[in-house]
Amino acid sequence: MRTIGTQVRGIRAPIIKSGDNLAEIVVSSLQKSWQEEGYKIKDKDVVGITESLVARAQGNYINIDDIAAEINEHFSSDSIGVVFPILSRNRFSMILKGIAGSHKKIYLQLSYPNDEVGNPLVDKNEIYRRGINPYSDTITEDEFYKYFSDYEHPFTGVNYIDLYKEIASETEIEIILSNRAEKILDYTKDVLAADIHTRKRTKEILKKKGAETVLGLDDICTEDKGKGYNEEYGLLGSNKASDVELKLFPREGQKFVDDVQARLKDITGKDVEVMIYGDGAFKDPAAKIWELADPVVSPAYTEGLEGTPSEVKLKYLADNDLKDLEGEKLLEAMKEEIKGKEDDLRANIKSQGTTPRRLTDLLGSLCDLVSGSGDKGTPIILISGYFDNLADE
Repeated sequence: MRTIGTQVRGIRAPIIKSGDNLAEIVVSSLQKSWQEEGYKIKDKDVVGITESLVARAQGNYINIDDIAAEINEHFSSDSIGVVFPILSRNRFSMILKGIAGSHKKIYLQLSYPNDEVGNPLVDKNEIYRRGINPYSDTITEDEFYKYFSDYEHPFTGVNYIDLYKEIASETEIEIILSNRAEKILDYTKDVLAADIHTRKRTKEILKKKGAETVLGLDDICTEDKGKGYNEEYGLLGSNKASDVELKLFPREGQKFVDDVQARLKDITGKDVEVMIYGDGAFKDPAAKIWELADPVVSPAYTEGLEGTPSEVKLKYLADNDLKDLEGEKLLEAMKEEIKGKEDDLRANIKSQGTTPRRLTDLLGSLCDLVSGSGDKGTPIILISGYFDNLADE
C-alpha cells in the first residue's frame, strides 16, 4: 500500500524580467528540480505558475498617467464617483493615484464596517454602540473623524481615510461611507465601480438609479494602446509595481498554459495539467479577511482542471455503512466504495462535507499558500497525487 498521497513542492526559479521566455524557464526549472531531488513527473501532476510571473514576463505594466488618460477619455464631467474599492495599499492606492491625476474632483464611497473582502474600516462594535445602521445610514467624512479617527487596520496599522486623502492630495477628494451604491449619485452622475466580485450588481444598481456614465475597473485599460492591458479584467487584479507603475493581471494565459503543458509532454511523455494562479480563495480565521483580491483564483488552466471533485467522505463511511468492519476488511471495503462511486455525488449523503468547489479554486489556493507572497522564491508549484485516492495503488 502506498504511504504518501498528495505532495506539494515549491520550485525555485530565476528572477523573471520582461521579455523572458517564461514557458521555457518554467520547464527548465522543473527539470533541474526533479534531476537534483530525484523524483519523477507523473500523469495528472499539476504545475501552478503565479500570475505575477506571467505578467512580468509579458511586460504587462501601465503607469498612473495611463490611468489618468483613460479616466479623462471615458468620463467627460469634472467630477467622478468611485464606489466600493477594497482597502489596500498594494491594490487600490495606485489606481486612486491615477484617478487623481485626471484632476477631476473625486467622491470616494467606501463600504463599512468592512470592504467586500473583509478588511475593516471602522470598529464594528462602535458602529452598533452608536446606533448606526450600516444598511441604510451614510457616514460623512466629518462624522468619521469625530467617531472613528483613531481606528487602524489590525494588520497594516493604517487609517485608510487618511491614506486615501493623502494619495489623492493633488486634486479635491471627498470621502463618504455608505453601503448603498446609489448614494454616490447625490454627488455625481459619473461613477467608477471599484469593487471586484460584486461589480456587476453595483453597475446594474447605478444604471437603474440614473447614473449617466457607469464603468468598472474591468473597463479601464482593456485595449492594446502600446502599453499594458487586459482585455477581460482591465485594472482588476493589478498590483503596485513602483511609485508610478502597476502590474496588470496577465493576458493570453491559455496560450501560455497550453505551451507549458506541451513542452512537459515532449520531455516527460506525461500528461501534466498547468494553471496560472493568483490570490487563494481562503479567509483568515482571526481577522475575517477574505484573501481573494484578484477577480478569479485562476485566469487560465488546461482542460483537465475543469470541474469539481467527486469524492466520498471516508469518515462518514467508517462511522455508518462500514462501521461493523475493522482492519484489512474495512480498508478493502473502503476501496471498493471508492471504486464504485458515482461521477456526480452532489446529492449523495456519502459525499456530505467534501466541499465540491471548483478544482482551480482549490488547487490555486493550495499553490498560493505554498508559494506565499514574500521571499520564498518559489513562484512555480508542483502538485503530485492530488487526483489520487485511497484505492489507487
